[in-house]
Amino acid sequence: MIAYNFLQSVRLLADAIESFNVHCAEGIEANLSNIEAHVRNSLMLVTALNPKRSAGRQSPAKVAKGSRCRHHLREAAVSLGFVTGEEFDEWVRPELMIGPKE
Repeated sequence: MIAYNFLQSVRLLADAIESFNVHCAEGIEANLSNIEAHVRNSLMLVTALNPKRSAGRQSPAKVAKGSRCRHHLREAAVSLGFVTGEEFDEWVRPELMIGPKE
């Protein structure tokens, strides 16, 4: 009885996985522009500003807090006078922050 129920559960799970694949997963394509926008506006990018100014962690924290209201980290950093737009673009490079490629 236990073996029968186990096999039936495995079949149900396999059918569910197959159905998910056919009806949900096949044909999915990444929206690269949307992904890039989310990466560019991530609050975690503020860590790239820490070593650039001698003011310590307080200023990057203010930038992160300010960007929550504006929804753009760059806009907050520039409007708070922490960096210029050019400095932000030079220093905050998400593609360099992902670690070594294997």
